[in-house]
Amino acid sequence: MFGSKKNEPAVKKSNGMSSAPSHALNSLVQGTEVKGTITSDNDIRIDGKLVGDLVCATKLIIGPTGAIEGDVQCENALIEGSFQGNLVVRSTLHIKENAQIVGDIKTDKLIVDQGAVFNVTCNMSTGSAPTFTKKDKKVAEKANA
Repeated sequence: MFGSKKNEPAVKKSNGMSSAPSHALNSLVQGTEVKGTITSDNDIRIDGKLVGDLVCATKLIIGPTGAIEGDVQCENALIEGSFQGNLVVRSTLHIKENAQIVGDIKTDKLIVDQGAVFNVTCNMSTGSAPTFTKKDKKVAEKANA
């Protein structure tokens, strides 16, 4: 009865860290510049600047203040900022109205909002994921080394 805690479920205190798998989001914040190669198994958001290569197994988001100069491979991409280089998107590439894109693109599906600057050579696959060229494979190998 009073003072007895036998029937109460045990409350486990947590430090806020979960050991269960979660869908994490990596972030490069505004005001940060990275030069080099980044690989990620999870989504990544770029609001700063990346000069180099990026291999992302899931979704890339380039925010309004974000910029990438280099070669990128990812599953899906949403671009609001600027991109210059070679971009391979295995599924859907969405270019938002304020985006500025210059370079070569390979994708399966493409959405370009009105107002976007889209100065690219674009190669779209027909119903299957884009295949990687030797250069694309070298970027992935370099990132995984």
